[in-house]
Amino acid sequence: MEPALYPAPLGLDAAMEQPTEVEIEIEDPESLSISADGVEIIFEAERDQPEEHDANLAEYMDDRELQSIAGDLLQDFETDQSARKEWVDTYVDGLKLLGLKYEDRTEPWPGACGVFYPLLSEAAVRFQAESIMETFPASGPVKTQIIGSLTKEKEDAAERVKDDMNYRLTEEMPEYRPEHEKMLWSLALAGSAFKKVYYDPSQGRPVAIFIPAEDIVVPFGATDLRHAERITHIMRKTENEVRKLQHAGLWRDIDLGEPTTALDDIEKRKAEEQGMSATMDDRYRILEMCVDLDLPGFEDSDKNGPTGIALPYVVTIDKGTSKILAIRRNWYADDPLKLKRMHYTHYIYIPGFGFYGFGLIHLVGAFAKSGTSLIRQLVDAGTLSNLPGGLKSRGLRVKGDDTPISPGEFRDVDVPSGSIRDNILPLPYKEPSQVLYQLLQTIVAEGRRFAATADMQISDLSANTPVGTTLAVLERTLKVMSAVQARLHYSMRQEFKLLAAIIRDYTPTEYSYDVDAPGGRLVKQADYDMVDVIPVSDPNATTLAQRVTQYQAVLQLAAQAPQIYDMPELHKRMLEVLGIKNIDKLIPAAKAEQPRDPVSENMAILNMQPVKAFIYQDHEAHLAVHIAATQDPVLRQQVQQNPMGGQMMAAAMAHINEHMAFLYRKQLEQQLGVPLPPPDTPLPEDFEVEISRLAARGAQQLLQQHMAEAQQMQAQQQAQDPLIQMQQAELQLKQQREAREAAKDQADIMLKAKAQQDKVMLEQQRIQSMNQIAEQNIAAKMIDKAADIQHDRSRIGK
Repeated sequence: MEPALYPAPLGLDAAMEQPTEVEIEIEDPESLSISADGVEIIFEAERDQPEEHDANLAEYMDDRELQSIAGDLLQDFETDQSARKEWVDTYVDGLKLLGLKYEDRTEPWPGACGVFYPLLSEAAVRFQAESIMETFPASGPVKTQIIGSLTKEKEDAAERVKDDMNYRLTEEMPEYRPEHEKMLWSLALAGSAFKKVYYDPSQGRPVAIFIPAEDIVVPFGATDLRHAERITHIMRKTENEVRKLQHAGLWRDIDLGEPTTALDDIEKRKAEEQGMSATMDDRYRILEMCVDLDLPGFEDSDKNGPTGIALPYVVTIDKGTSKILAIRRNWYADDPLKLKRMHYTHYIYIPGFGFYGFGLIHLVGAFAKSGTSLIRQLVDAGTLSNLPGGLKSRGLRVKGDDTPISPGEFRDVDVPSGSIRDNILPLPYKEPSQVLYQLLQTIVAEGRRFAATADMQISDLSANTPVGTTLAVLERTLKVMSAVQARLHYSMRQEFKLLAAIIRDYTPTEYSYDVDAPGGRLVKQADYDMVDVIPVSDPNATTLAQRVTQYQAVLQLAAQAPQIYDMPELHKRMLEVLGIKNIDKLIPAAKAEQPRDPVSENMAILNMQPVKAFIYQDHEAHLAVHIAATQDPVLRQQVQQNPMGGQMMAAAMAHINEHMAFLYRKQLEQQLGVPLPPPDTPLPEDFEVEISRLAARGAQQLLQQHMAEAQQMQAQQQAQDPLIQMQQAELQLKQQREAREAAKDQADIMLKAKAQQDKVMLEQQRIQSMNQIAEQNIAAKMIDKAADIQHDRSRIGK
């Protein structure tokens, strides 16, 4: 049998018989420690809570708690770094292909070609140059967007915020543009880059620094910064910088010892590409981790007690000593949801499968490696072809040394036997292959096309090519780069929002210069609340050529219908796109128009100056003067000979229409007997409906009146117009002629009818006479017959 692991408990009496030593030690008046038989019991008073929301909570926590938190976080950090090892290896290998440093090769022979084909460098430099001009023009990278409805107050505030932020980014923050350019270079190569925006109390102003992708570590599976479980920023601080932060109370004043001197692979490769031999770094490696924690003594709680929910904190740890320098709350004091504050902006070149984006190293690194191999083969082939080597007889000796023979040099040779040609056999080296050269051209062209750095083929476009066709060619060629620029625009917008919030909350509450506003300098915070800041870049047109072509298309449309466009504003925007300075001096701002007499208005129209009609003017008198001017033959001839005559006539007709509109309004008011509301006045719905009904009746009455007046005027004009009178006389003569012709025709008809009647009567008389003659002939014949019969009878009787 084996003895029990734990002895049986003693009874109370036995325990009382054994003497027990109890040690009570009071080191801190606010805590009590009791030790008995190797058991230590610690009674701690309730933890003090800091009064300030941004206080360093590490100052209020025990060292053992801090060590436990630091150990867990450092272990998580090492896990996160291991998860991205392959990404780091790919990035390190790609940095070598930049060709920033010439490679001294010893294979296949010492002095072989060590050039790199600059495909990656060319694409990165081009992207950096295009993007910096697009995102950071000379006037500043910020413009504003008004939130809600447009008012004069908001427009003035937007202009002040725009000027203030551009002044800060170009003057008060001299590091911003260099940091932004470094970010663009790293973004193109690595595919991801970061900007950190924070308030620096040592400088008393906001700071926006560039952070390379290798210095931001997130857990595997993270998709973006806002939803990442941890965000670790690897910082490097000199001993003096650490001391400043400790003295300012931002970090705990503890001894960190000597900094570690180890360098990672990416740092070594970057140093080598810059021509520097980096073997050690005497700066402290500080890890700043944005992480969710459930800190003891600072738990999240509700009415039922602690909830167990981890809250967002910023924990600063020295990597060498594993000591926590600071723990601060990472949410706004007035935020009931305690949402994580963002301090970083993630710039992405091409979105990939995970958190980090794809850069040129990932996209065209293989093309750059192949191009480098081919160009080295071509150069080495040319070297061997020009200075070939070969075999020589053992006894053949060249006086002097074996150095290559210089041009024009002859050396003495000891030939053992035969001629020199019989003792030397040059190797059959070929000249550079044309096939390899064509293959190099193909690989480079495909790499440039894939990296969207190929030159635009516009040789087929002529000066008469339609603007739409040019835009289509530009859009197709720049589609990939336009998408990259759109992502750049989005990230800069997020960065400017962080920067504007810091300026609003941490910087002085008033402008550092006089402003033209009712509140004076004190309107600063109110201005930043009313407007939103956005980058000056345009994600829809990423190049100057695109924007100029777009505005050319708009100008062509405006030339066809200038009355619907604000031409001064259109030309101002075109000049802004071209980068012309002092535009207000070239195109003065439109002034508020003042009432003028009709003659002055005509003069202004002829001088191409704006004019405006006002409601109270005598519109009938103005119309009389303006119409007379348009009908004046001398003025009409001069206007027709002027190249701007069409625009002058259009302006005159537009101004005449203004007076006509006001005159119609005045006449309608006379019909209604009541004045109408001023133009452009917002009206309640029921009031607008009632006015519409009254106006409809008044418009019908006015229409009838105008029609009657028009008919009467037309009659009067016809009565007074000599032309009309001549036309009426001609009409009367024509009517008389037609009447005479009609009477003549009637007389002719009557004569023809009488003649016909006479003819009929004569015919009837002839027929009657003939009938009478016939009757007489018949009667005579009958008498003769009767006489004959009587004669015959008398003869028979005899």
